[in-house]
Amino acid sequence: MTPAERFWAKVAKGPDPEDHWLWRAAVADDGYGRYTLNAGGRTVAVRPHRYAFHLASGRPLDGFGTLMHECDVPLCVRATTGQDTHVVEGSTRANMLDRARKGRDANGTSFHWRGLAREHFAARSHALRDEVRAYGWTRPERIAALIAGTDPDAPTLF
Repeated sequence: MTPAERFWAKVAKGPDPEDHWLWRAAVADDGYGRYTLNAGGRTVAVRPHRYAFHLASGRPLDGFGTLMHECDVPLCVRATTGQDTHVVEGSTRANMLDRARKGRDANGTSFHWRGLAREHFAARSHALRDEVRAYGWTRPERIAALIAGTDPDAPTLF
């Protein structure tokens, strides 16, 4: 099996054209995925969204800089060359501005909150990964709740 085939075997693509492509394998302690490659006789860990961008663009893994998730889902690897991409090239500045515009910068403002945010994002990613690993996209309402950061098992008011 090629590295690309092994990679795609670990991705659950949503059934609708705008859906996320979710990573179903290893998740790091910051909530982003991990994918390992054997390169030059050693094992190298890469972010799955970076590997997906590499596959879509044909550029070397070290041939691009900062990538941004337009969808804000750390496990999404939907990197394409078309308008349906969820992962785009950016810069550190553009990423920080996007983060502030979307209100995702509050937890990164002090050392105390960074650890809590890391645990929080990792827990959300693990729950999402576990859902798609066990059920694929057969329960889209649960996937939507997990992406939104809500408890899919919480009772509704009405």
